[in-house]
Amino acid sequence: METIKAYIALTKPRVIELLLVATIPAMLQADRGHNHMVLILLTVIGGWMGAAAANTFNMVADSDIDKLMGRTQKRPLAKATVSNRNATIFAWTLTIVSFLWLWLLCHSLLAAVFVMATIAFYIFIYTKWLKRSTPMNIVWGGAAGCMPVVVGWAVITSNTPAGTPAQWWQAIVLFLIIFFWTPPHTWALAMKYRDDYAAAGVPMLPVVKPAAEVTRQIVVYTWITVLVTFLLIPAAGWVYATAAVIAGIWFIIMATSLHHKVSRGQETKPLALFILSNNYLALVFVALSVDALLGLTTVGSHLGWNLTLF
Repeated sequence: METIKAYIALTKPRVIELLLVATIPAMLQADRGHNHMVLILLTVIGGWMGAAAANTFNMVADSDIDKLMGRTQKRPLAKATVSNRNATIFAWTLTIVSFLWLWLLCHSLLAAVFVMATIAFYIFIYTKWLKRSTPMNIVWGGAAGCMPVVVGWAVITSNTPAGTPAQWWQAIVLFLIIFFWTPPHTWALAMKYRDDYAAAGVPMLPVVKPAAEVTRQIVVYTWITVLVTFLLIPAAGWVYATAAVIAGIWFIIMATSLHHKVSRGQETKPLALFILSNNYLALVFVALSVDALLGLTTVGSHLGWNLTLF
């Protein structure tokens, strides 16, 4: 059982929760009002294997610094519960099965290719290069975490009748929501574990910049995230619109409060913003799921807008 638990830990189950939060709403929105539950389930399984492979490769690549950080010292490779060789074999197996699963069972070669590109980007661009070389590592490296929405969208477009508008601009907006959400989410956590990152030589923003500058950047990216969620309102109904506005105001207030407290030298709990950011993204995406599943008339339709862009 300990070995099984170790292999499960290699996949970073909590990180994969983002896969569910992002993929399902994207697939529902891609074909509003239609039920593709079997296809969604198959896509989530295939995407899970791809994400698990990327996370396992990540642990192999980071096994040296994981031993130096208190937050990661209990990971399987840091404790030598699983060897790097066996973890690599496990990751390659998941990679191959994920590709074949999405291609043959989900009938989307495009989605399968997207997953392979995501794994390569996450390991070679983020983990091996950006993470250890620049404080903006999570800004650009976070693009890998945005790909579940694109993978889900690709599966739906591959399985809808020819001539159906793909509406890829919506997938891009969903991608950008997660892209701009990732820095404030990750930097709040990095503030909590600043000393860990410093000990491992990882130049996360809280390690190389004063706390006030970090929280200022958090506020900036929070504002951008919220504004980007508004771009999708014309293609959604009142459920999503309401959630995007209310949750967005909530997120901005909390980020701004953290910045003000840090600037005044007051005691802060950045981990609270980290938890809030998770709840914020979940609320916005769950609202989109409900909105799309119900097939509510979109705001754009009420206004007479043509939303078939590309």
